[in-house]
Amino acid sequence: MSLQTRIESLVLRIAQEFNAVNTKTGALANLTTADKSNLVAAINELKTMVANGIDDASITLTSTYSSSKIVSLLDALKTEILGGADAAYDTLVEIQQYLQNNTSGLDALLAAVNTRVRFDAAQTLTAPEQQQARTNIGAVATSAVGDTDTDFVAIFETALV
Repeated sequence: MSLQTRIESLVLRIAQEFNAVNTKTGALANLTTADKSNLVAAINELKTMVANGIDDASITLTSTYSSSKIVSLLDALKTEILGGADAAYDTLVEIQQYLQNNTSGLDALLAAVNTRVRFDAAQTLTAPEQQQARTNIGAVATSAVGDTDTDFVAIFETALV
């Protein structure tokens, strides 16, 4: 299967997902907000209502978290994010300082990287190096790519209908 065929299949699948999202979003006319022009406008209307104070009689809430419950949930999230990191490495500044001060491993890694094929700058390679690079990354023949002039936007727009 050529790259063109695979991309075309992907575009068709993405269009199916767009159609599913549009179906799940629902019709703007069914919004209970005054502004039904788009979802962002409806959300902004609600935000303004919250900022200006909501008439409690117009909103029905069955429950809300207390401030202590919210703090507890945030503490649990922090613990989950840190994943048991030592106190010496539990902030971004401490991680940055460690990386800046302990560069021997990083220097060895950079030396190894310097002998690799670059993608961020021009590089001169011999013919055997070029062939090895293509082999290593699995580069394919031009014929396997397909038509590079395929209009995938047209395929996508057709699939949305």
